[in-house]
Amino acid sequence: METVKEKKTISKTKKAIKISGAEAIIHCLLAEGVDLIYGYPGGAIMPVYDELYKFQDKLTHILTRHEQGATHAAQGYARVSGKVGVALATSGPGATNLVTGLADAQIDSTPMVCITGQVPRHLLGTDAFQETDIVGISTPVTKWNYQITRAEEIPEIVAKAFYIARSGRPGPVLVDITKDAQFEEFDFSYEACVGVRSYNPYPKIDTAKVEAAAALINSAKKPLIVFGQGVILGEAEAQLKALIEKAGIPSAWTILGVAALNSDHPLNVGMVGMHGNYAPNVLTNQCDVLIAIGMRFDDRVTGNLDSYAKQAKIIHFDIDPAEINKNVPTDVAVLGNAKDSLEALLPFVKENEHKAWHTVFKEMYQVEFDTVIEKDIRPTKEKLTMGEVIEQVNLASKNSAVIVSDVGQHQMIACRYAKFNQTKSNITSGGLGTMGFALPAAIGAKMGAMDREVVAIIGDGGYQMTIQELGVIFQHKVPVKIIVLNNDHLGMVRQWQELFFEKRYASTVMVNPDFVKIAEGYHIKSKRVSERSELKSTIEEMLASKEAYFLEVKVEQEDNVFPMIPSGASVSDVRLK
Repeated sequence: METVKEKKTISKTKKAIKISGAEAIIHCLLAEGVDLIYGYPGGAIMPVYDELYKFQDKLTHILTRHEQGATHAAQGYARVSGKVGVALATSGPGATNLVTGLADAQIDSTPMVCITGQVPRHLLGTDAFQETDIVGISTPVTKWNYQITRAEEIPEIVAKAFYIARSGRPGPVLVDITKDAQFEEFDFSYEACVGVRSYNPYPKIDTAKVEAAAALINSAKKPLIVFGQGVILGEAEAQLKALIEKAGIPSAWTILGVAALNSDHPLNVGMVGMHGNYAPNVLTNQCDVLIAIGMRFDDRVTGNLDSYAKQAKIIHFDIDPAEINKNVPTDVAVLGNAKDSLEALLPFVKENEHKAWHTVFKEMYQVEFDTVIEKDIRPTKEKLTMGEVIEQVNLASKNSAVIVSDVGQHQMIACRYAKFNQTKSNITSGGLGTMGFALPAAIGAKMGAMDREVVAIIGDGGYQMTIQELGVIFQHKVPVKIIVLNNDHLGMVRQWQELFFEKRYASTVMVNPDFVKIAEGYHIKSKRVSERSELKSTIEEMLASKEAYFLEVKVEQEDNVFPMIPSGASVSDVRLK
């Protein structure tokens, strides 16, 4: 892949210069430190693309094969780099094709700025060619959006967009710009946004609440921490580790929080949720104090709310006041950035070990290992399993790869069995569950972390939703590694049909193409594995490659993901088989 050149950025441009609105957009992006954009051109955004052509020595544009691919690539880039992802699209269908990515970024708190072209302002509301009300359409799935109709608005609005996208609880912002505003000339100057009236992204830490939380933690006999992506977004990994080690608290994670704590940490007790680990799910309903850090009590984590942790005192650390008491009533709520909140908490927390409580977790883990895990990662059956593929990736990468997963059985298996020794290593579509996410997101993740190995884990169903983004890998020489776990089914839907619909497999059987030939058509090195004897050496070969590599692994067709909490059941009603 071409390396992104070192870019010179301007934090302030106080001296006014007369330029077009389109050129002003480029200057705004450069001032915000943007050096990489994903997008797809069209008529209403063409003036901006003309300026991009002139500034290509300072700003790299990646032509995706679909606008949805641009948003997911921007998400992957943002999630692994910590920067704001940027996507460009034209009006009408170009803009509406961004909506899935916007919705995904909104629910997963990913900082992203999408800029769309729009018909000239005198045509607004006339049903002009490729006109659509993207501001109205995207309002429910963006943190903020705005339509620019005059060039002079551009500097202030773009600066505000980046500030809102990255501050507080991050999220996507959309800026829609009419075509005439892109052509208009005005006296341009730029100043970064440092605040917005009535928007308070960083709540002041309430010391009394912190002390109350510490008192509950210190008096607990069976405490449990559940941490989410808020720890990663708040850069609070060190503070989380310090807290759990000082207080000796078993700590479980949501799928977006997993890499905040090393997988092999002795106090890491696994994943909570529908396909989470046995011990943390069951013991959620036995702990006496539940400490939620940077997580939102999603229904896939809590199961039936009527029976969720009713015996426990609930402490909730979160930056977003809208999440407090939304799903689970709290006894103590501490508002603020996770890093600041945990730093404030640490001096008040007493040292502890909770040895007997830890023993319960270890005993229950052994039950899960004997019943589920060993069969997943060290199977004796003839057909390959998804779990053993992930285990071989762990071994070959020494737990250091960025794993980007799509949505389905393979996602749950990847989240359960992938091992991490570095933060920002698990990239997946958590809240929205977007099939087709992984391939473009892996492209963005690799471009955001060229020094790291990025492995996409994808099912045969989701892969075909954005398979055209292989063209980006080919054109831009992105050395991403792709593993398709092919069971010739929409696996997760098939599992539910088997367990709850008496094996009526309605529209879940996939008649797939030759994935290897398709990848070879994009000049990507490819291989198919169906025998266990080939798996280890092929994964090692894949990770050793300096170029992109596609690997299709034929896995067991009727291999289910366990443990599993049935929909609507309590977290303690975990099925191990």
